[in-house]
Amino acid sequence: MAYESENPAEAIGRTMGRVVRGGGVGRRIGLGVVAIVLAWAAMTSFARVEPGQVGIRVNNIAGGVSANSLPVGWYFAPPGTHIYQYPVFTRTYTWTAADTEQTAVNESFNFQDKNGLSLKADVAVSYHVDPQRASILFQRYRTDMDQIIAGPLRNAIRNAIVERAAQLGVEEIYGSHKAELIATAQRRVQGFFAPVGLQIEQIYWAGNIVVPDSVLAQINAKIANEQAALAAQANVATARANSDARIAKAKGDAEAIQVEAEAIRTNPEIVKMRAVEKWNGVMPTYMGGGAPMPFLDVK
Repeated sequence: MAYESENPAEAIGRTMGRVVRGGGVGRRIGLGVVAIVLAWAAMTSFARVEPGQVGIRVNNIAGGVSANSLPVGWYFAPPGTHIYQYPVFTRTYTWTAADTEQTAVNESFNFQDKNGLSLKADVAVSYHVDPQRASILFQRYRTDMDQIIAGPLRNAIRNAIVERAAQLGVEEIYGSHKAELIATAQRRVQGFFAPVGLQIEQIYWAGNIVVPDSVLAQINAKIANEQAALAAQANVATARANSDARIAKAKGDAEAIQVEAEAIRTNPEIVKMRAVEKWNGVMPTYMGGGAPMPFLDVK
């Protein structure tokens, strides 16, 4: 039974208050005591499923788990009955070495590369619970969401990272395979928890992967050397391209000169034609007697 409009204890209290005000002194005292007892019973016998949550009713005496999820509202929960709540909206948790997140405990993940080099990293997860499978999730782990995060979920993510990291070298984990490593872990964890109703939306690095300082220095030095080598190769390629271009131009010029020379040899009139083309039309200031006009051999 659900009471979505108001707190049942408050409703009972208001009803008994009206009864007490309508009787004599002794009766009012007796009914007041009864009202207090009933209010206390109501407060301890009802539980509320908060907005953004889904409830699972569990009978701790008989050991039964309700197959139907409980939406938001007040529910009758007598002694021996407990209602667990799971989030149906997206929540994020970060396992980190920092003391500014959910906990002051160092929860960062430790793992090794294929050569046994120890690494560590902060990891975050975004998740929510499928309302239709919330009872399956509880039946699997029999605990609340905080304990699932601290236990089964953390262990599954850690194992997935450890298994994939053990196949990679530190340079791959720190560089080219960093994204692939966490994506592989995400797929494995999603496949593991989806059947029981825990939907893993994303798993991601919450910071840099921490490697020993000496190893990090070697990685940075190697990266710098590789960049320098690439730059040198680019310079060589540029110089070779420029040289090839000059050679090609020289060959082209030589062939052009050779063709032009051959043309002049076979047809001398070309020289006169070129002279006329370049003449600006201005006659020489001084010209010897009997000399022909410049460029024109007039007879």
